[in-house]
Amino acid sequence: MRLYLVRHAQSEANVRKILDTALPGPPLTELGRQQARDLAARLGDEPIAAVYASHATRARQTARPLADALSMEVTLLPGVHEVSVGDLEGRGDQEALELYGKVVGQWLDGRLDVPLPGGETGHEVRERYVEAVRGLHARHYGSDEAVVVVSHGGAIRFGAEWLAGNVTSEIADNGLLPNTAMVRLDADAGGGWHCSEWAGITVGK
Repeated sequence: MRLYLVRHAQSEANVRKILDTALPGPPLTELGRQQARDLAARLGDEPIAAVYASHATRARQTARPLADALSMEVTLLPGVHEVSVGDLEGRGDQEALELYGKVVGQWLDGRLDVPLPGGETGHEVRERYVEAVRGLHARHYGSDEAVVVVSHGGAIRFGAEWLAGNVTSEIADNGLLPNTAMVRLDADAGGGWHCSEWAGITVGK
């Protein structure tokens, strides 16, 4: 089983460079809609069993052209939405960005109990994201086809590191995932995952 974790295409919030995590969130830009069509073309030759997306508008709009090309529906997947930034919602100022970075940096050091102000703790993000992917493993393991989940940069970055032991901080911290970038995870029989590709870069053991 191959799992592709795909960051959504360019949204209006991306252009404004603000923290926008509340649902349903802003739609894609015109460039984002083209990126979504390009994603469908990139995955056109891949045998795909299902296309999932978070409940965010930008994720659903990104997944739609791929699902349409495969004559499938986009299945909404609870638990893979973006990290809730709480009181920092809608902000793009330096103070807000630095505070966000300070908190999530503590998560990376193992202090998952630290909350974003008015938002989630690392424990809450980890629990919901890992549980969602665990459900996909139970549903699709044993298939030779791929499963696509359109989600969000922060959620994918943390989720992939928590799920796959070979995702090091050197890999995950190498800048933000570009819009429609993919992280490939390969499943094993025990419910574990191994990352083989990170945004076009092959990942070793």
